[in-house]
Amino acid sequence: MDYSQTLEWLFNQLPMYQRVGKLAYKANLNNTILLDNYLGNPHLSFSTIHVAGTNGKGSTCHMLASVLQEAGYKVGLYTSPHLKDFRERIRINGVMVSEEYVVDFVNKHKLYFESHQLSFFEMTVGMAFQYFKDSNVDIAIIETGLGGRLDSTNIITPLVSVITTIDKDHVAMLGNTLVKIAREKAGIIKKNVPVVVGERRSSLRVRFRESAILNNATYHQVDHRSKALTTDLKGEYQKDNVRVACETLSVLRESSDFIISPNQIRSGLMKVVSNTSLRGRFELLQENPRVIAETAHNQAGIRTLIKQLQNEKYNNLHIVMGMVSDKEVDTVLSIMPKDASYYIAKPNVVRGMELDVFSSFFKKHKFNFRKFDSIPEALYEAKSLAHSDDLIVVTGSVFVVAEII
Repeated sequence: MDYSQTLEWLFNQLPMYQRVGKLAYKANLNNTILLDNYLGNPHLSFSTIHVAGTNGKGSTCHMLASVLQEAGYKVGLYTSPHLKDFRERIRINGVMVSEEYVVDFVNKHKLYFESHQLSFFEMTVGMAFQYFKDSNVDIAIIETGLGGRLDSTNIITPLVSVITTIDKDHVAMLGNTLVKIAREKAGIIKKNVPVVVGERRSSLRVRFRESAILNNATYHQVDHRSKALTTDLKGEYQKDNVRVACETLSVLRESSDFIISPNQIRSGLMKVVSNTSLRGRFELLQENPRVIAETAHNQAGIRTLIKQLQNEKYNNLHIVMGMVSDKEVDTVLSIMPKDASYYIAKPNVVRGMELDVFSSFFKKHKFNFRKFDSIPEALYEAKSLAHSDDLIVVTGSVFVVAEII
């Protein structure tokens, strides 16, 4: 198979959460463990930092990778989902895995994948770990895909475990209460491995502290009252992620041989985009009118976005929006601005919420909205109607942002 055929096989033949949602979710690590053994346990060849959380984990992972690159290390970065290119998921020092490596890895192990009915995510995790081993990385930053306890990445024993924040998302798989979701995230806490927690609410922090005690893991609570260093990632909400990243780096320096100077931390935080190519986090796409892309996709993320918009100066607000079918649209729209103009469409993925269903929520909330056949069409209309001093925000899903950047 060539690269395009390989991607088609990966995306279409086997379940992928991005496409089919909970049907792709496997409630055990058996296949991942078997695959890792088959590959010769590549994850044992490099150090790791493991990051989980409902929101903020992607930005935090990119910050950590950027700082460690500035410190002179060869850094693997595994994140999900991707925006435009599958290879975004697997990077070393900001450079995506090559098409050739993806093709060779799948062709070499395709019979094993098929005979064991591996999921898309299980195969991708195996590919990332093998690539990091083959490339002799010094350390890899590993983001969980979904939850923590049963996530395919959870076969590693990291130098530091990190839990950013907790909120309701993926409730069909992780549970319908914050405590249940916190319990799943706490599953990444390992015996004798320090854990850094960014969650603010004491009712949830206590769950992580209890798990840390049970695992003899040193517990580090992020102090959100502390002054946050500056980052090139836009949005006031990134200050919380900066604090999590800085606490993680402090713990890493204390508990390992990794050497990172204060100047390297400051430099790395200011070069996140250039070092790691992170996109879609309150990203300014154009001026006059300003168009901002933000991947917020649940109530907590949207709440943070709305708070950030209060700091922005504009005349009229235009919001281009779509969501996937497993999201709690009512709770999201309940906090959205009532005076904005909305341009809605179905994201171009199987899981995308049908337009008639999505629009019914907008009617219920009595929003001013227009329906479109696609996200790009919705954005085009917003641009044509907006004045130069207006603000256009594209949000609601990673898949929405992926269609316009």
